[in-house]
Amino acid sequence: MGKVAAKLKVMPESPEIDLDELQHELEDSLPEGAKINGFKRDDVAFGLVALLPTVIVPDDAGGTEAVEEAFTEVDTVESVAVENVGRI
Repeated sequence: MGKVAAKLKVMPESPEIDLDELQHELEDSLPEGAKINGFKRDDVAFGLVALLPTVIVPDDAGGTEAVEEAFTEVDTVESVAVENVGRI
């Protein structure tokens, strides 16, 4: 069974969101079998910073859908988008 690495773009609801706390909430929300392999940050505009986690999921897990849904359910997340996906 292979694995898939995906870079996601997670937009917080506002610039006032504590990004360190949001990172912990995202890690806690991961479905079973998925793990985060690091975060980057991207300055978007007007003080808003997006988190760019790289998520590793098993190839048979249906892609990144479960992770996207879990991240979307975090209260302070405005949106989640897939930036890049590849097999590892």
